[in-house]
Amino acid sequence: MSKHLQTVAAMACMKSLLMIFNFVFWISGIAILAIGIWMEVELYKYMEMSTEFSGTAPYVLIGTGSLIILIGSLACCCTVKGQPVLLYVYGAFLAIVFVLELGAGISIFAYRTKLTEGFDKGLTQSMIDYRNNSKDLANDFDLIQQTLHCCGKHGSMDWLNLSQSTPIPESCCIKEHCNTEDAEQIYTEGCYTKVVEFLNSNIGIVAGAAVGIAFFPLVGVVLSCCLASVINKAKYEQMA
Repeated sequence: MSKHLQTVAAMACMKSLLMIFNFVFWISGIAILAIGIWMEVELYKYMEMSTEFSGTAPYVLIGTGSLIILIGSLACCCTVKGQPVLLYVYGAFLAIVFVLELGAGISIFAYRTKLTEGFDKGLTQSMIDYRNNSKDLANDFDLIQQTLHCCGKHGSMDWLNLSQSTPIPESCCIKEHCNTEDAEQIYTEGCYTKVVEFLNSNIGIVAGAAVGIAFFPLVGVVLSCCLASVINKAKYEQMA
């Protein structure tokens, strides 16, 4: 009888640990979803300047985060009901999430390198199209220059040295509505280095977080399988 009580106590402990894990896992899904939305809303303006730009990375994170939130919500029911089959299925889903998150982190690291390689050509083309392309492109380039305090690709004179010379935009002004012909009133440092450094730091954090969080579901795999095993043991002891 004491052995059975020990099994029941172990089962209660495992359930509590798994419920705590489910909550933290659910929160991590919200975090990944928020990071994906942030990349799509904030980093998009910078990433699209690269000729190697692909909009899939943010959606991978958004999809993974949404999947984690859904699985985390359903996992609470599996834990409370204590059905071994459901717990094993939950463990399998967690293993799939681990692979997805790890793949997302690695792909973002690889994508970061590919993305920065396309900025040299991409920024030049964006400057050429600045006056002739859509208003959105001009607004994005203006935002980059204003936010990162830079002008042109490698310097403010890049605007004047284009095949079709373009006046230096007012977004290069240190203060609002300046004389862009006066080098002391505009930013003179180019945007290429600043954009690459900005994206490397931000995307590096996102990729590192994705890889770090990726190993967390493995804890859930162990807990769910252990709980299922303890429940099966308790059933066997009752029958015995």
